[in-house]
Amino acid sequence: MADTRREADSLGEWHLPADVLYGVHTARAVANFPITGTRLCDYPEIVQSLGMVKKAAVLANMELGAIEPRLGQAILRACDRVISGEADAAFVVDMIQGGAGTSTNMNANEVIANLALRELQRPPGQYDLIHPNDHVNASQSTNDAYPSAMRLTMVRMCPALVTELRSLKAAFLAKGVEFHDIIKVGRTQLMDAVPMRLGDEFRAFGVTIGEDIDRLTEVGNLLREINLGGTAIGTGINTPAGYGAAVIKHLSAVSGERVAAAGDLIEATSDMGAFVMFSGVLKRVAVKLSKICNDLRLLNSGPRAGFGEIKLPAMQAGSSIMPGKVNPVMPEVMNQIAFQVIGNDLTVTMAAESGQLQLNAMEPVIVFNILQSMRMLTRGMAVLREKCIYGIEADAARCKFLLEHSLVAVTAINPFVGYAKASAVAKEALASGQSVRSIVLAKGLMTEAQLDEAFTTENLLGQTGR
Repeated sequence: MADTRREADSLGEWHLPADVLYGVHTARAVANFPITGTRLCDYPEIVQSLGMVKKAAVLANMELGAIEPRLGQAILRACDRVISGEADAAFVVDMIQGGAGTSTNMNANEVIANLALRELQRPPGQYDLIHPNDHVNASQSTNDAYPSAMRLTMVRMCPALVTELRSLKAAFLAKGVEFHDIIKVGRTQLMDAVPMRLGDEFRAFGVTIGEDIDRLTEVGNLLREINLGGTAIGTGINTPAGYGAAVIKHLSAVSGERVAAAGDLIEATSDMGAFVMFSGVLKRVAVKLSKICNDLRLLNSGPRAGFGEIKLPAMQAGSSIMPGKVNPVMPEVMNQIAFQVIGNDLTVTMAAESGQLQLNAMEPVIVFNILQSMRMLTRGMAVLREKCIYGIEADAARCKFLLEHSLVAVTAINPFVGYAKASAVAKEALASGQSVRSIVLAKGLMTEAQLDEAFTTENLLGQTGR
């Protein structure tokens, strides 16, 4: 048939559309793994990184005389087209696949081979001149090319995540300054505790977010150590002398990212430790964000029957049956992102534990979950910042009302009357509705001057809240 071509592998023949850029291995993978519906092309960063790894490999092979220059130049131009995004649509394999990433590697090999054939005025599939395995995959195995490309992808996606963390931190700190003069009830275990500044509450949100900026950068650097050059199990079989150093050098130059060869390529081929640590930091970020969003929802609750100390921006109608109801949808979506990231981390942990001997065949699900976590956190933090944090307003009157009608000031009389008597005052005030001041005076526990001293703003807020 004129509109199809036939390709064959060790399992037999397969009919493909005549002009499609992928080949038989990719076609089988598409048929075998209709799993998530998320394809390689849905992560353009993966496609680019695969192109970079393949380009580095052909540069090293040409440098060492392992590939004929004419063919190598055609492959280089094909890699550049992949890196530019021109061939994204041809990367059609599902993100989760059996085979330890072989389908992903072959998808890249076949697309690059067919693009290179076009460079030489040959139709797709004429692999007698440029072959996906013999030329594009020369001096490589899936087991070093795939994880190296995936690590590179994570390294390249990390700056956007860190940028969003910095921006979110700055947004919280700005609110901390804006709300500095508003004093409110601080709470522990959802119970009234001691007074604090609303600004300090928001400043603390920013500080805790900022702690993970350095953690992400530190752990992300572990991903820069790759096993490229180790081929099948780390021994470097089928590579020319000097290839390992050459391919690392070229990948650093092609990608613009600093990468280094692992100290022990056999260990690095089977070990998933860096992925586990990186995923763990993503989980830590998610846990903190979820806790903060829990707080925002509580502080916003009401508008009349809840805390109501802050007002979140109204983003959409909150009910199909209750007119006028507005829900805290932005913190809610961030909570859900956090739950997904936490679950993803468990998947990464189990997959990393499930490797056997010299390879971990579960790398695709590790990669899928980490990249999903990175993407969701990056997008979620941007949405939270832009559609929620920037627009938060404080209800100063509500904060003052709750503070004045609470018993939080009773802690300030501890140094004057002792814990037991202060507890008795709090209990009587709660039962009678009288103020702490009036009860203390009636019982003769303190003088007016002592009460004035105890209830100054500076004393109520402690040393760090002033």
